[in-house]
Amino acid sequence: TNLQNSHKIHFFLISVFSQNWSKLLIEEENPEFWRSKAKQTLQSVLDRKLNTNVAKNVILFLGDGMGITTYTAARILKGQLQDQTGEETVMTMDTFPHVGLAKTYSVDFQIPDSAATATAYLCGVKTNLNTIGVSAATRNGVCRSQKGNEVTSILKWAKDAGKSVGIVTTTRVQHATPAAAYAHSASRSWYSDADLPDAAKTDNCTDIASQLIENIDIDVIIGGGRKYMTPRGTKDPEYSLDLSSWGTRRDGRNLIQEWQSMKTGKVAHYVWNKTDFDAVDPEATDYLMALFEPGDLRYEMERDPSTDPSIVETTEKAIRILQKNPRGFFLLVEGGRIDQAHHAGRAYMALHEAVAFDNAIAKGLELTKEDETLTVVTADHSHPLTFNGFPFRGQSILGKSPLWGTDFLPYTTLMYGNGPGHKIINGKRPDIRNVTTSREFSCFPAGWTCSSSVRFFLLQMIKTTSSSLPSP
Repeated sequence: TNLQNSHKIHFFLISVFSQNWSKLLIEEENPEFWRSKAKQTLQSVLDRKLNTNVAKNVILFLGDGMGITTYTAARILKGQLQDQTGEETVMTMDTFPHVGLAKTYSVDFQIPDSAATATAYLCGVKTNLNTIGVSAATRNGVCRSQKGNEVTSILKWAKDAGKSVGIVTTTRVQHATPAAAYAHSASRSWYSDADLPDAAKTDNCTDIASQLIENIDIDVIIGGGRKYMTPRGTKDPEYSLDLSSWGTRRDGRNLIQEWQSMKTGKVAHYVWNKTDFDAVDPEATDYLMALFEPGDLRYEMERDPSTDPSIVETTEKAIRILQKNPRGFFLLVEGGRIDQAHHAGRAYMALHEAVAFDNAIAKGLELTKEDETLTVVTADHSHPLTFNGFPFRGQSILGKSPLWGTDFLPYTTLMYGNGPGHKIINGKRPDIRNVTTSREFSCFPAGWTCSSSVRFFLLQMIKTTSSSLPSP
């Protein structure tokens, strides 16, 4: 570029970037900017009126594996997806008036799993790792030890109080988190009867899928898990050639058909695709079972919007069905694949799942009234995800630190302490100098792109030079 045309380049960049951006950068250098924001925040707290009403409705949003680091990184990503630097972004979760922290250990382990934690926050009882809806007197995987040690959940309490109840998840509906709402099991992995060991069958334990339709009359069930509901060899309606997607049950029961038979005289819909899901009229529906995948749902970034609804859409459908009950409702909404992405070391997927989860929370608030609905958002445990490296303001949260390690190799801003995401080969870190770790964000017209770190650098350049330029 001809340096003599630098002023023209600066004018071009200023015209490309919104004036709000450059204005914000200048404002942030003024101490009064921050003091004013602090006063506004304080005043909003002082003006807040305590809600002493008894909640008619309760919605519990559970971000599985969504620890503080995930929460912070997702906040930045959400802003960057909106073409902002991201750090200043306000998540829907950030707007809640009351905030607290929870201890997440289980009775037998320092670090819990989703089964033990779900039993804790849904049933009010801490228990052992891998066990669901039972007290700590139950031993992991030992069927006979769960007899007499079952504990009930808020889902049952709400149903007994005459309220409607529902479960929405991005995992299979038999997974640990939703299962603790209705099932009692010495093992979280007993999804269907095919998963029960011989000893459990001898001692008359039942699988989680069968308990889904037998234990509590659940009004809305949305998620995945079709294959645990149908007899072994039953072809999946969507993946008929994939043997791993076929039914797994060895007892010959078709739990979907049984569920439909149990709803005689009611308007009950079973759907497995978005077309049929969209056709369900909430105002004319008493019961809904929607199972969109043989197992867990697709990640948000891999989801086909034409065939699979988003967690925002499923949350909305559930609320519209449940809120017809004049006595109120209880709804559990789980962003379950945040956790699964972290287990696989896929921070990109985990953060996008968390952003989608936050959007579902916004939809829940939009559809309900604060004076009669208690909305709680929480996580059940965290992951060994760290946030490090002194990245520049506005740099892609999924990108690399501008600093290199003592081994003279770059590293990502987000890192895993163990698991698949912790890559040490022969005692050395992999060389990622030529690896793209994040998508690029659009910052020029006509399809041009640049990373958010480059964008922020250009903005800084504009700020430092604009004082010597005539007004555009």
